[in-house]
Amino acid sequence: MLAAAPAEAGNAAKANTAATTVNKRCLSECTPRIGIVSAFGAEADLLLARLKQRKNWRIQGKLVSTGVLEGHRVAVTLSGVSMVNATLATQQLLDHFHIRRLVMSGIAGGVNPAHHVGDVTVPDRWAMPMEVYWSHDNQLPAPCGKPGDGSCLGLHFAKPDGRDVPAFSLKGDAGSSVPTGLFMRENHVLNAANAPAGEFRFDYPVDTAMLATARTLQPTLQRCGPKARQTDGTLDERQCVRQTPKLHVGGRGVSATVFLANPQYRQYLFEHLQAQTFEMETAALAHVAYANQVPYIAFRSLSDLAGAEAFDADVGALFTSGLAEHNEAEVCLSFLRAWRDTATAVRR
Repeated sequence: MLAAAPAEAGNAAKANTAATTVNKRCLSECTPRIGIVSAFGAEADLLLARLKQRKNWRIQGKLVSTGVLEGHRVAVTLSGVSMVNATLATQQLLDHFHIRRLVMSGIAGGVNPAHHVGDVTVPDRWAMPMEVYWSHDNQLPAPCGKPGDGSCLGLHFAKPDGRDVPAFSLKGDAGSSVPTGLFMRENHVLNAANAPAGEFRFDYPVDTAMLATARTLQPTLQRCGPKARQTDGTLDERQCVRQTPKLHVGGRGVSATVFLANPQYRQYLFEHLQAQTFEMETAALAHVAYANQVPYIAFRSLSDLAGAEAFDADVGALFTSGLAEHNEAEVCLSFLRAWRDTATAVRR
């Protein structure tokens, strides 16, 4: 693979040799940085607007912008929606730059019914519940002779928090139950620490130091987005959410290759996994981070209650007013201001 060329014409890509004191090979540039992967273009634009000493790179067509953000050397890129896009964007970032830590940010659907539109969640672990064994009924499968044993197929059925999880069932008319035969399974992941056998995992834990910093944050989260302010100084309440958003740290986040619009499955995830939020990228980034032994954290702004059947005016207000990207960017920037890392920090 060729090194990425800066987007500016005529500028050749040169690695920063002063930063290559560790055994790290970088295809494009080797200055230690925090990698920021955003799934939401508008929020990435807000971060890029604050980026100093910006330099643009093109990697297989994808834009990566390096520079200084809130006192840290960073590399910012947009993953796009989906697990595959997030996987690709994350690995490209790690291959081409010296990424010491990863930050994922974007929008997500809420799973915890106690949370509200506009809240920002920071889970302490991420999982992929729709990596499944699809059976013909909801009896615990026994493909290798013993119920729950998939070892002969190279599979491990998931036991999050040490407990078996029943297969999902759809509720039909008159209280009937329709089995789906969908049993969660763990993913196999290989890295330098667990090679050559690798290991099976359901959860990918967030870095403890980064999570501890997140718990100290007191960001100013707005109820009304910047577009809600009218020319006469008044607020258009139609572009405001009803409750002032809050920051929630902890719990499990989940990702899958589906856009969740099923309230029954959302309730299933909350009941059996105590999931807080559902989206389509972070667990993929977490898997790549774990495989490369790079610490990570993720910030997700809640756009709705995933699969909610009733119309919620807050959802429209979140997006039309610019509140979604504003609050998400505020938490990300607050984290960078609070984070201490001499390797990525710029001397002031």
